[in-house]
Amino acid sequence: MALWDRIRESATQMQSQLEARKNDLRSGAFRDASMAMCALVAAADGVADPSERQRVAQLIATNDILRNFPADDLRRRFEENLDRLAADFAFGRVSVLQEVAKARKKPVEARAVIQIGIIIGGADGDFDRDEQAVVREACFALGLPPHEFDL
Repeated sequence: MALWDRIRESATQMQSQLEARKNDLRSGAFRDASMAMCALVAAADGVADPSERQRVAQLIATNDILRNFPADDLRRRFEENLDRLAADFAFGRVSVLQEVAKARKKPVEARAVIQIGIIIGGADGDFDRDEQAVVREACFALGLPPHEFDL
């Protein structure tokens, strides 16, 4: 099976798992952590280009899990995290990873945050090394083993 097919299949499975846990994913910690994760993946190479912003906007608009929260609020949080990364990527990354870590106390939320990162990373058909690296870092921030997600 080609790498892209594996990524697409994995993302589809993860989306199904998220939908099954929709009612467990309503906390502010999950909201904050998921938008921080989206920002990390979008700016994984140091810059969030318009297509990456568009992928996150589409996820916010169409993802059943994220519909638990007002779309404008999610977009604002995503943009605030991107601003931190754009101002100083190294320092901003530390701050954004702290936002991701908010979901650490609830394993269901922590796994869902990582799954959202993988879904965003694979949305363009190329879950590249930079994106994989930031999702792996987020695993450590959440106390999850990266190999659980094939990272």
